[in-house]
Amino acid sequence: MGNFDRLFSAYCSGSTWKQIALLGLICAASKAAAQDGFLQGADRKTVRITRTDTAPVIDGRLDEAVWSTAEPIDDLHQVNPVEYNQPTVATNIYLLYTSDALYVGARLLDAEAEDVSARVLRQGERFISDDFFGVILDPFNDRRNGYQFRVNANSVREEQLFQNSTQQNRNWEGIWRAAASRTDDGWIAEMEIPFKTLSFDPNGDTWGINFNRWVPRKNEWIGWVSRNRSMNPSIAGAITGLEGMEQGVGLDVVPSISVRGQRTYGPTSEDSDTEPSLDVFYKLTPGLNASLTFNTDFSATEVDDRQVNLSRFNLFFPEKREFFLRDADIFEFGRLGSISNFGSGPTFSQPSLENGRPFFSRTLGLGDDGLPVNLNYGGKLSGRVGRWNVGTLAIQQDEIGDVEATDIFVGRVAANVLEQSTLGLIATSGDPRSNLDNELVGVDFRYLNTRLASGRVLQGDAWVQQSRTEGLDGDDGAYGARLQLPAATGFRGSVGVKEIEENFNPALGFVNRVGIRDNTLELGYTHRPQSVGLQELFTGVDVQKIDLLTGGTQTEVITFRPLEIETRARDSYDIAYLANKEFVSEAFEISDGIFIAPGLYSFDNYGFDIETAQYRSLSGSFTFRTGEFYDGDLLRMRGALTWAPIRNFRAAISYDFNDIDLPAGDFIVRLATLRTDIVFSSTLSWVNLLQYDNVSETVGLNSRLHWIPEAGREAFIVLNHSMQDADRNDSFHSTNADLTLKFTYTFRF
Repeated sequence: MGNFDRLFSAYCSGSTWKQIALLGLICAASKAAAQDGFLQGADRKTVRITRTDTAPVIDGRLDEAVWSTAEPIDDLHQVNPVEYNQPTVATNIYLLYTSDALYVGARLLDAEAEDVSARVLRQGERFISDDFFGVILDPFNDRRNGYQFRVNANSVREEQLFQNSTQQNRNWEGIWRAAASRTDDGWIAEMEIPFKTLSFDPNGDTWGINFNRWVPRKNEWIGWVSRNRSMNPSIAGAITGLEGMEQGVGLDVVPSISVRGQRTYGPTSEDSDTEPSLDVFYKLTPGLNASLTFNTDFSATEVDDRQVNLSRFNLFFPEKREFFLRDADIFEFGRLGSISNFGSGPTFSQPSLENGRPFFSRTLGLGDDGLPVNLNYGGKLSGRVGRWNVGTLAIQQDEIGDVEATDIFVGRVAANVLEQSTLGLIATSGDPRSNLDNELVGVDFRYLNTRLASGRVLQGDAWVQQSRTEGLDGDDGAYGARLQLPAATGFRGSVGVKEIEENFNPALGFVNRVGIRDNTLELGYTHRPQSVGLQELFTGVDVQKIDLLTGGTQTEVITFRPLEIETRARDSYDIAYLANKEFVSEAFEISDGIFIAPGLYSFDNYGFDIETAQYRSLSGSFTFRTGEFYDGDLLRMRGALTWAPIRNFRAAISYDFNDIDLPAGDFIVRLATLRTDIVFSSTLSWVNLLQYDNVSETVGLNSRLHWIPEAGREAFIVLNHSMQDADRNDSFHSTNADLTLKFTYTFRF
């Protein structure tokens, strides 16, 4: 480990600007390597789409005569387990369009039709363990951004927004229709994707497109175009012949009304109110969207999952609110927060990956306590004009406590450069959590090359930011760069550096450490054996070294990943060894009355993870970690179990147990969750989430009855109830409760 540590330290010892320059030169040199061609099957395929005046009925049958006019697409191949091999099941795809919508039909043949997995019935739930069919669209044909639409055999829809070509925002929601039906020889899927839901170039007659199919019981991915087992807007085929697409007036008017009753206990008080709100979305052009929001209401948004924090740094929670998720890809900067999934996934913490983000929408409409803050009104302009990606956001947040009503502005513009890369600028103004003036400006360059020899992909990022905060002077910049060579087979790696100065303060962004230089390195190798039963073997090492700009190391984690196994049945087994160093400059309270004293700590721990495939009616996972922790010992166990005997019912329970023994004192952290899904149909569901942790000694219930008669129209009945054992005598008492009835209806013109 000493030689390896010295080797990595040699890279880390250079200045940030030298490291950025080195990575930039590598990116520039890689363009020449792109001339070596592609793997077999990676050339861009093209199909001409058929226009019709008669729209098919979306019923999951494909029995209308109009489908016979479409040119069939059947030249799909395996992506997993053996890329470009012939699939074990056949797929026939048909494309049509009218002036109003794109139609996709798929006949998904399967000789074992009775084994097609279709356990998910609740609209809005992910169905990675179900058979599904998906289509990827790149309406601007720029290989940078796009959409993905999926449907399972129960007609449950799932949609995603691509950001930075490869990163997916799974919280995005679009209005579209889908239906599916089971047959004796497999199943059938039909999709209707309105042009009103998409942003596109009306002068372009060619879109990027790809298709994928997932057969979980065989662990088999099937695709139309792939490279190195990847499918995204940068790796896709094309449809030609598009013309005369219409978006109507391009106006969506979304009124909603919430009726809410609240009760607070000890002393008891009650309150109720009725709150109307209005969102208006207007397409100035087919690629440029304007939106307005008045009296924005987030009462029906899903609650956050509780997390265990055994560090002295802030946690990160993802955005779930629809208003901020629309065109969220436009506001992404420097690919912060994303990294290649090596083996079972990155071992770096999500907060450290997000650190330095200039704009994070959860700073708006939420107080420090996580409770909603009214947004009086706001507007957003976002979309694409030619080679330019443009996004502006202006909001007035209501006063909260001593903080006056705040005017917020975010501006983002990025130009498509080279063949697949982007050069952009971001600016922000306002601080929703103080009365101080705050501004920020940043520039980023995102490089992507999917045309390297042997199907390899290279991506890189470089960015610089400068903040200005009233009362702070100097040391308020941030810089970063990262180079990644992802690969689903063989060697892969990434190297990155990020510097956050002491006074860098993105008031509309996310920062959990300042005054640091964060260096990361990933190296790994994936082997895909041909023997029956094994899908993937991975071995690798991840290194993160966070140095203080004043000198010395703050955090160092070297994660050795000697063996990670995934079977053809999609069960996985991982083992890991972690070597940690932590420098604590000031004592911090890790638990009630227990402090970690200042000093330099070196401690190692190890463990394993087991996870069974989720397509089974009973599935689960178990994580075990043990070893040293600062100047003491740690034992962590986390177990999760999911039972889904029928598609109308699912129950999941998880328990996170952390036993910490320190010279300053011992403590145990527990986090337990219980979730039940009762699904009456694909349009009506009742979901209950119960969460408990012994740090706050709070039990929280979130119960949501959700009715979606069709996309864009929905109703909620949401109950939140919290109980706390304030005296820690195992007697819980209600602290607050609220019941909300909300109805939303989208009018499209």
